[in-house]
Amino acid sequence: MREIVLDTETTGLDPLQGHRVIELAALELVNHMATGRSWREYIDPEREVEEDARRVHGIDNAFLEGKPKFAAVAEGFLEFLGDAAIVAHNAAFDLGFLKAELLRLGKPELPNPVIDTLAMARQRFPGSPNSLDALCRRFEIDNSSRSYHGALLDCELLAEVYLELKGGRQPGLSLADERAGSRQGGGPTLVSLDSAGTKPRREPRPHAATAEELEAHKAMLEGIKDPLWGRG
Repeated sequence: MREIVLDTETTGLDPLQGHRVIELAALELVNHMATGRSWREYIDPEREVEEDARRVHGIDNAFLEGKPKFAAVAEGFLEFLGDAAIVAHNAAFDLGFLKAELLRLGKPELPNPVIDTLAMARQRFPGSPNSLDALCRRFEIDNSSRSYHGALLDCELLAEVYLELKGGRQPGLSLADERAGSRQGGGPTLVSLDSAGTKPRREPRPHAATAEELEAHKAMLEGIKDPLWGRG
């Protein structure tokens, strides 16, 4: 299963007010795990970066001078994205900006399925802080290098957060499942639970001893010197 973790940095907060994307990054996951493949571009927004936004991501117009415009990088981004599901934190923000950028080029909005990790976190931890930094602290993910927001770094951190939100790696359990599957020629062994969610007690199987077994048992007992059950 291929997914793309996606993040943007922008000149401001609202694409409807003409704000533009200045950094776009994407990180490939297969079965929720990073493959090492990524895509990132800094983009000339053709307008000023607002000071409030610059304080968040540290990117100014001097740095963006000479960088490609969105039209020059769009095809490369769309090719890397393909038909993969998009994973983003507060996905409406990033997708709103991408929709506006694609619309300027006469392209439709992205048809890809979207997974919003902010919505996942709010459902799992209602009432708790669920920013990317807060989730890194909760899951003990090292984000010490995040002095500024950066699209590729945020993708890398979000990939780890997403994995934790999906249940974590649990390598021991996965290995046990693989071994069980290889023994049985199929998937993991399934154990039925009772209504209380516990493994039901297995009743002992009755066993009727044969005449030969009884005779052998009697001979064994007769050979024991001073048995405990013979003391009175």
